[in-house]
Amino acid sequence: MPNFNLSYPRVCKRNDGKYYIDFRLNNNRYRFFSGRAINSSLSPNSFPPKLRNSATKKLAREFFDFIISNNYSLERNLSSLEKFDLLIHQKLSEPLSINYRKTLANISKTLRIELIKNGKISNVFISSLLLKYDNNTSYNTIRKHVNVIINHLKNNSFPIEICKLKPRKQEEVLHKAIFDIKSLLNKVKAFDENLHMCCLLTYGCLLRPHQEIRLLSWSDFSNDLLFIYLNGSKVKSKRNRIVPVPKYIREKLKKGELNNNIFSNSSIPYNKDYFKTLWSRFKKENRDIGANTTIYSFRHSGAIELFKRTGSITKLQKAMGHSSIKVSLTYLRGLEIPELMEEDMPII
Repeated sequence: MPNFNLSYPRVCKRNDGKYYIDFRLNNNRYRFFSGRAINSSLSPNSFPPKLRNSATKKLAREFFDFIISNNYSLERNLSSLEKFDLLIHQKLSEPLSINYRKTLANISKTLRIELIKNGKISNVFISSLLLKYDNNTSYNTIRKHVNVIINHLKNNSFPIEICKLKPRKQEEVLHKAIFDIKSLLNKVKAFDENLHMCCLLTYGCLLRPHQEIRLLSWSDFSNDLLFIYLNGSKVKSKRNRIVPVPKYIREKLKKGELNNNIFSNSSIPYNKDYFKTLWSRFKKENRDIGANTTIYSFRHSGAIELFKRTGSITKLQKAMGHSSIKVSLTYLRGLEIPELMEEDMPII
């Protein structure tokens, strides 16, 4: 058994007339002038001088009773709800994207309501959050997010069970290259210059349109516009990226004020749905464009072109900003890159 040791708090007075309590707990010495450490509002030195001694005696009793009832510890045992709130606050304080943090916050809110209502978060309740999704993609996405919260709670000693539901098999979506890049880019240019530049950078520099490209400022470019330098805060992988800028893009760039966004011409970029909205309007005016063709299709097409030109999966990984070659291999599999060409086959 632990060897707990506690001396009854002594009432002490400093030369300036301030009162405090002094005691030893488990071979450590403590001094307190108020009850804040044990969630008590008692502050003896706020009393008139004649009443401070008696108030300090009361404080000594409160500390003694608290320590005895709290298993000889000054650390207050948190309730389940308090611990839940503390751990969720820790998780949401991590460097997460705005949308990801919002998603985790919404899931946490649902779990918190259940904790208040039933005093615990059962596996049955967790499963019910997922089973309402018929679409396999939605189910797997929510399952992944729920597990992020659960694993964080579990790893920090919060009483909760790991979700037992397995991921569902999803039908793989194969992204095909745009058949005629030049023709489509000409249509986009006639519709909107900013959207055209976004598509060019997505194809030629393989940047992600809605974050990396939308937030570009002129200070991200080298003086000669040959390179784009992105720090980790602007990149999905959180790693610094240096991207070459092809000549056909440089010729269309007109450098502005260093701190200005290249699209808004001010220090404030357009909102996160800016290019998504422009693309939707563009497609309404051009009904012949395939339903599955998005701005990201330019990135897919650029990836295929780069791989065909270099044959290097390592170069593709770096250009795409993927965290590992494994991600790039998965990406290429989705893009339907053939592993064997006709010229690779045996000849006579």
